[in-house]
Amino acid sequence: QVQLVESGGGLVQAGVSLRLSCAASGLTFSNYVLGWFRQAPGKEREFVARISRSGSNFDYADSVKGRFTISRDNAKKTVYLQMNSLKPEDTAVYYCSATDVIAYWGQGTQVTVSS
Repeated sequence: QVQLVESGGGLVQAGVSLRLSCAASGLTFSNYVLGWFRQAPGKEREFVARISRSGSNFDYADSVKGRFTISRDNAKKTVYLQMNSLKPEDTAVYYCSATDVIAYWGQGTQVTVSS
């Protein structure tokens, strides 16, 4: 079955960097558009970043543009989210997604940024 497993979250201070990873299995990875979403306590899940199948096109939420970078390694079946200059408002559970005809989701990884 399809599995997406996120890792790399943690508790950090504002201004530092983290890199999230999401390892996929059970799917033809290169066929999927990959994305990162996040959900803060009491808020709805929101879009963070998306990368095309080829890895050459990207979309970012305005709130993370210039600070976050999404990338993918199709050989390793892994998508990454490099997060720089973290802010307390980036605190959330971060989820990766893989979308083709349907969307698959990981279980999430917690990122907590203290001020």
